[in-house]
Amino acid sequence: MPVRLPRPRFARSGLAGALICLAAAAAWASPEPSALASSATGAAATHHAAVAQPGPLAQFGSTRVSAGVREVANWAFFTRDNRGRAVVILDKHEATVYAFDPQGKLLATAPALLGLTIGDDTPPGVGDKPLSEIPEHERTTPAGRFIAQPGEDDTGVDVVWLDYGAAVAMHRVITTFPAQRRPERLASPDPKVRRISYGCINLPIPFYEQVLSPTVRKIGAVVYVLPETRPPGEVFGSWDVTDPAARPPAGAPAASARPASPQAHALRTAAAAAGF
Repeated sequence: MPVRLPRPRFARSGLAGALICLAAAAAWASPEPSALASSATGAAATHHAAVAQPGPLAQFGSTRVSAGVREVANWAFFTRDNRGRAVVILDKHEATVYAFDPQGKLLATAPALLGLTIGDDTPPGVGDKPLSEIPEHERTTPAGRFIAQPGEDDTGVDVVWLDYGAAVAMHRVITTFPAQRRPERLASPDPKVRRISYGCINLPIPFYEQVLSPTVRKIGAVVYVLPETRPPGEVFGSWDVTDPAARPPAGAPAASARPASPQAHALRTAAAAAGF
C-alpha cells in the first residue's frame, strides 16, 4: 500500500496541473531479451565462490550500457544485493534510467532529468529550503543505494521517494517552470541538456506510469544512483564480478540501503521539495 507522507510545501502552488507534458518527449525503449553469457557467469561463480548462492548476471539484451551500469547491475544480482527486489539504475553521466526485473532482465530504459549541478552528496538542510533559497551549487542528485518508497506529493499526486528527508524523488516530468522547457530537454539526446532539476529525477510519463510506479508498488525496487565524481565501488562496495582478477574495493563499505523511511520523518513538518 502506498504511504501518504507529509508533503512538500511548494506543491501547494499547483503541482497537479503542472504534471501535463508533451507525450512526444516521453518515449522510452524496451530492450530485446538475450541469453545470459554462461562463460562470464562461470568465471564469476568460480572466482567468487565465497558469495553464498550467487545469483545471475544482469541481462542487457541488445542495449548498450556504460561500464558503471554493467558493473553495478551484475554485482547487484550476482551478490543478491537487491534482496529479491527489482533493480533500477540511474546513470548520471548519461542521464538515463534502467529498470530490471528481480531476475536481472532489463525491462526498459528512459531518459531522465537530473539535478542541475554535478555532485554526489546531499547538501545539509536542502530538504527544508524553499526552492527560491536553493543556490545552483546545491542542486545535485545524490548518489547512493535507496529502497524506493511509493508516496504522494502535497496535492496527492503519486511519486516514488528515494530520500524523503532530502526531498529527493522520482516522478513524472513536470512543467512548473515553463522557462526550463523540461519536456523538450527530456527529449534531447544530449545528457548535458537534461541537467536542470533541483535534485529530483524527472521521467517520461509512460515510463513512470507503466514501468517504475507499478514495479515499486507491486514488488519493490532498489534504486542505485551511480556516482559521477568517484567510482561506483566507493559508494556501493561493488566490483566487476565477471573479472576473475577483480576484488572488492579495499575498505569499501558494505552496501546498505538508504530507505525513504517515511516513518522516520512522520513528525517532520512538510518539507520544501528541493528536488522537484
